[in-house]
Amino acid sequence: MSISAEEILAEIGPVQEILDAHDGVVTVLDTSEGNIMLSLDGGCNGCSSTPMTAMQIYYSLKKLDTVNDVIFVNGELPEYMRTFINQKMEKEAAESTDKGPGEVI
Repeated sequence: MSISAEEILAEIGPVQEILDAHDGVVTVLDTSEGNIMLSLDGGCNGCSSTPMTAMQIYYSLKKLDTVNDVIFVNGELPEYMRTFINQKMEKEAAESTDKGPGEVI
């Protein structure tokens, strides 16, 4: 199942509010085979917070079953941040499977 650009933009919801306030723009370039290709443009160009914004977007999108990878064509997400998020998500997945039925996380 594929994902549309509209669905991607809807998924980054809370980040979009911050982008709007700073004239930042997320441009969805491709969604083929679950590999989401994005560019952060507008106010994101040259902004020191862009890697953190990219990290939040990556985290939100990687939670979706239809997303295999998120690629920022402008290089806004350093590899160490990508690794950190992937490890965090693996830990969250392991913790959720450790909980029995009916247990609150």
